[in-house]
Amino acid sequence: MTSETPETVHLLVLIHGMWGNPNHLAEMHRIFDETLCQSSDSKTGPDGERVHVLLAETNRESSTYDGIDWGGERVAEEITAEVKRLADEGKTVTRFSLTGYSLGGLIGRYVVGILHQSGFFKTISPVNFNTVATPHIGLIRYPTFRSALFAALGPKLLSRTGEQFYAVDKWSTRGRPLLEVMADPDRVFYQALSSFHNICFYANAVNDLTVPYMTSAIEAEDPFEDHALNGIKIEFDEKYSPIVKGYSLPETPVELPPKPAMFSPTWFKSIKLPLPPALDFRFPFNIFLLASLPVVFPAFLSLVLVRLTLDSHSSRGRIKLLEADKSYPDRLIHVVGQLEKSMEDAVLEMIDDPGNVPDTPHSPHPIQSEEIEAFSKILDDGEGVSKRLVESDESGNESAGPGTSGVNTPSGAQTPPKSSASSFVEGLGKLKASSNSSSRLFRRREDKAQNGDDASSCGWGSKKKGKGKGKGKKEDKDKPLLSDLQKNIVKSLNEIPNLKKQLAFIDPVLNSHAVIVSRDVKRFKHHTIGEGVLRHLADHFVV
Repeated sequence: MTSETPETVHLLVLIHGMWGNPNHLAEMHRIFDETLCQSSDSKTGPDGERVHVLLAETNRESSTYDGIDWGGERVAEEITAEVKRLADEGKTVTRFSLTGYSLGGLIGRYVVGILHQSGFFKTISPVNFNTVATPHIGLIRYPTFRSALFAALGPKLLSRTGEQFYAVDKWSTRGRPLLEVMADPDRVFYQALSSFHNICFYANAVNDLTVPYMTSAIEAEDPFEDHALNGIKIEFDEKYSPIVKGYSLPETPVELPPKPAMFSPTWFKSIKLPLPPALDFRFPFNIFLLASLPVVFPAFLSLVLVRLTLDSHSSRGRIKLLEADKSYPDRLIHVVGQLEKSMEDAVLEMIDDPGNVPDTPHSPHPIQSEEIEAFSKILDDGEGVSKRLVESDESGNESAGPGTSGVNTPSGAQTPPKSSASSFVEGLGKLKASSNSSSRLFRRREDKAQNGDDASSCGWGSKKKGKGKGKGKKEDKDKPLLSDLQKNIVKSLNEIPNLKKQLAFIDPVLNSHAVIVSRDVKRFKHHTIGEGVLRHLADHFVV
């Protein structure tokens, strides 16, 4: 009697974005399914794994207001339940991949942190991690009234998610925003992401009004900012257009045509309102639409504000209930927050009264004067300890907490613990010794202006830069305003091993954010332009 070999599975999770639902990734799901699951020549993994696609459903529509963290907790539970369901069917998940669109990419980065912390990857191999049009460094501000208005209203009208988008939240007990914590190389989120063998960030090069190039491609400069004026030449991938294979700038400035005289027939015809395709009328109907805006626009804006306010209020109520739940202490949001608090308390205690640390079973001898001297020397180095304090445990054991009594060796045995002061001073000494290491994110740098300028981080084709920048170049007042935090995140994320990037050049469209994933091909025919991006995703998926 022969026993059947258990079927092995490569689980692929797809996560949609803000205000989204699973239907937004219907085309992505279809193409992945056709390419990896249904085709006669579909690939299998090293142990015969077949791809199984899970389209996350629990964090949808108004639930996306609840934050990256609570969205991540929901999706992580959904993944765990799916793994169990497959196991009940006699299928074993041995490989894992994730693709997130827009907000879904940030949720995905949080999810893999939860899975890593729970030991999920001890028996399951992390393989592919892809994001598409994801605001990795948060939403970018511009020196314009509209941008300032969005930055002021966004954190209020989008509840917890809005606060995290603009990095004004105090996610950790030490007051650090979630995006900063997730980009910290010594945190579980960064370590979990780095464990994937294939990591690729897909970004819109142009026309993404929702998630601009610099945040989705994690770059500090935008070479496509003046694409309509500087004569940039784009070379598309022959098979996967609109994927960019390479680009080049002209050697000489481009002469721009003269602007039409105001109120001339040509000027009226050139009026282009930022409207969705359904309302994009030709001349002379665009004039009638323009005339009706003083009545229509305020009414529309009022409805939007009321809807956002109600949804945000409901979200904050849900969050209070979630935080009051008995399972809250076991959530990663609480574990990491308490871990940071314990480190902060230890620093403050030693600064306030370094000689009054009681002896404990884990601290068999009092603090020595040389330990205090060493600790003070580290504090006086001008680096800002509150920004550099991170766990020295490189294994990512975030859940160990302040009560861990020994040090686990690779063999599983425990070495006798040192005094709390000795261990802490030694840990700070290690941090100081490594302050010149590029893996440390949150420290003062003299070369901040160089953050994100390394062209080698780009995964698309060659970039040929000419001398000409073109006339009509935008003034500095129109350039994005990256904060120091965002520049640090750019640098840190670009140091992730195995990271590649792909750009999509979708032009001309009003907003390429939905087009890049072919979000609604039934209603908008131009959304089919994004199919090349989805084909590229599926064909480069490592089973």
